[in-house]
Amino acid sequence: MPVFSEEQKRIALLLLHEAKTAEQLSNQLNIPYDRLMENLRQMLKMDVMVKEGYPTKYRLKEHIAEKAKERRKMAEEDKNRIRLRAVIEVQAIEENLLKKQLKEIIKAIREEKEFNIYDIEEAKIEKHEEAYSSYLQVELSVKDLNSLLRLMFLYGPSSVEVLRPKKLEVELSELQDALITISDIVHSYSDYIAEKLNREELEAFTKKLYG
Repeated sequence: MPVFSEEQKRIALLLLHEAKTAEQLSNQLNIPYDRLMENLRQMLKMDVMVKEGYPTKYRLKEHIAEKAKERRKMAEEDKNRIRLRAVIEVQAIEENLLKKQLKEIIKAIREEKEFNIYDIEEAKIEKHEEAYSSYLQVELSVKDLNSLLRLMFLYGPSSVEVLRPKKLEVELSELQDALITISDIVHSYSDYIAEKLNREELEAFTKKLYG
């Protein structure tokens, strides 16, 4: 599913069930006409809509409209508190290995019981010098702060955009659980690193980490 701006989302919602002219859209959305036309041009380039008839009307492509309806229904039924968009970068020395890693991450993240996955987009694989790289753009919701920490530590997204809520209130018990989760994961990482590095390497790593 393409990533829409807030104005483009409003336009798409109005076009879910019927085609509309630019004048109709401008009046209903209260968006200045020149800015509306720029949004429409961008959406045409994104290949999510078509122009038809006279006077010209804009219509969402059928598969885009159906997917948007599914996402809207999912959002209405979604009880998870935090919705976000995350980018997970993946690298490997072999293309087939990279493809395997991407599939494993997608499978794992879809199986997370406290995640609701709205969409996963897989970027084209590119080669940089001796390594292959790609990334996943994932739009999802997570149950609570603890689930968010699980996403951050286990999947290591390079960027995260919080879509909702604007304000998050956390109960003391939830904060306590989150702190325990952080402590457990950090100690597991520390034990693993200590096993893999010798004393000089560990000291250098610690100095770099806290330097």
